[in-house]
Amino acid sequence: MVWDWGWTFQSIKINNCSIGLNITNQSPASQTVGSATFIDSSISNTPIGVLTSHTRNATFTNGSLILENVQLDNVRTAIQGIGNSTLLSGTANGGPRTIAAWVQGHSYEPIGPNFIAGPVSPFARPQALLDGSTQNFYTRSKPQYAELPVSQFISARSEGATGDGKTDDTQSLQDIFIRAASSGKIVFLDSGVYRITRTLYLPKGSKIVGEAYPIILSSGPTFAKMSDPQPVVQVGKSDEKGCVELSDFVVGTQGPQAGAVGIEWNLVSQDTPSGMWDVHVRIGGFAGSELQLAECPATPGSSEVNEKCIGAHTSMHVSKGVRGLYMENVWLWTADHDLDDAVFKNITVYSGRGLNMQADSEVWVVGTSVEHHALYQYQLSNTRSIFLGHMSSETAYYQPSPSAPIPFTPNSQLNDPPACSTRNETGQCFGWGLRILDSQDIGIYGAGLYSFFNSYNN
Repeated sequence: MVWDWGWTFQSIKINNCSIGLNITNQSPASQTVGSATFIDSSISNTPIGVLTSHTRNATFTNGSLILENVQLDNVRTAIQGIGNSTLLSGTANGGPRTIAAWVQGHSYEPIGPNFIAGPVSPFARPQALLDGSTQNFYTRSKPQYAELPVSQFISARSEGATGDGKTDDTQSLQDIFIRAASSGKIVFLDSGVYRITRTLYLPKGSKIVGEAYPIILSSGPTFAKMSDPQPVVQVGKSDEKGCVELSDFVVGTQGPQAGAVGIEWNLVSQDTPSGMWDVHVRIGGFAGSELQLAECPATPGSSEVNEKCIGAHTSMHVSKGVRGLYMENVWLWTADHDLDDAVFKNITVYSGRGLNMQADSEVWVVGTSVEHHALYQYQLSNTRSIFLGHMSSETAYYQPSPSAPIPFTPNSQLNDPPACSTRNETGQCFGWGLRILDSQDIGIYGAGLYSFFNSYNN
């Protein structure tokens, strides 16, 4: 490994290698791997399990390492440091061994940083988050549907939706989704932009797969009122029970949509968790959004708000009572730049909240990023048994001009943070990277929360 801010490796099997995981990048001076988290994995028939170059005297956090629930078999040295030093011995006489939990880097308990390189107590994993009778966290691969005949798929375009970005496809898509779910078929959402003017409801049993990331694009007055937020895509209704599978599409907004909630998840999945893979919310910055450089240029240092550039109320809301949701590779992004500009010039688009997690329990959030929302990126409130496997965030580039939460008003019903509840050393107000309230059994396995932007500078 030679670069990246953070890595989370889960359910990896390494066999018959010289080195299992090498995060040294050759020397401490060039340690460009920020952190590596290695869990629920195995290394066998490999002389060196993990090679690291982090040192006790390091002032930086690069090269941070966490191992938890790692099985070794015929591994001479579990973790090797600089100068062939043994930081953790391997298996005795070639037999098996389990690393319950071992960390290297800086610790805060709560004061720090303090250097640590050694065993620690592992996270007390809630049984509800585990895979059956094992001690591994539950995982679920994205369905490919390769074994199914063509007759099991319904093409959105073939059934009347246009995907041309202009026609109102609301009723066409709604009819298709209802019919597909009731008949046990899969919706093939053909490549295109599907403009909708009312909430799209996805009932239990829905299975939707996109072609080349089609966009479901909200438009019009239904989603325009900040005081009356409405979901663009609504997965289940309150207390509805069942399972859905969603993959490979984008939810976006067009023009001012101050009341738009990109995805509202209400479905309760009791036996098999529902899944959402490679489904993204993207607010502004792309052709057809009407939230690009021409409409919403960056104005560094100015606190004046262009209300035509308020693109969303919330990117995703997981409602109270929800159980059983597996999310993987999900990006909730408010545009900081114009994707279609030749040099990706900065723009200023406003959205209020990132991921608002109010689920009852049993949610797996794997490989996600939430960026550039006014109040917060991630918020977990009154929830429990949540797994977060590498999460990343960036605060809004434009803040503190205007300051958080402008142009939004905090709503206590949503457990919003009070106005200006996080400040820098000069008293300026910014959105939260991560906020956890009245919750328990939250496991965070890798995170990069980048809260350093100030009027487009970092």
